[in-house]
Amino acid sequence: MISAVDTEKNMTEYGKEEKNVLSSDYGCEILLEKTTLEKAKDTSFPNDAYLVWYTIGETDHVDLTRGTRVRIFDMYYDKYGPGAIKKIDFGYGRVSPKLWGYKAPNKKKRK
Repeated sequence: MISAVDTEKNMTEYGKEEKNVLSSDYGCEILLEKTTLEKAKDTSFPNDAYLVWYTIGETDHVDLTRGTRVRIFDMYYDKYGPGAIKKIDFGYGRVSPKLWGYKAPNKKKRK
């Protein structure tokens, strides 16, 4: 069983800046990390991607992330702590999620 002292020790080991959180554990995919809004406004991204505004220390950042809003919030909350997330809004992508990243298979030549 984990005691309160062990839990507190583990929490202080990470620090307050950024924790080691994997997006795959939350079912999310970060498409653009710490980017500009101009790059995130590209319409070639899937239409289920969200823009996430968050603050680390004194600097503001924008990410383009796929996933449900709840899971995105949980991931950023666990990664950057309470008060870091400022806003989660829809992205500007126009591509269907099932077609995004799709590559046509190579056709074999018929004899």
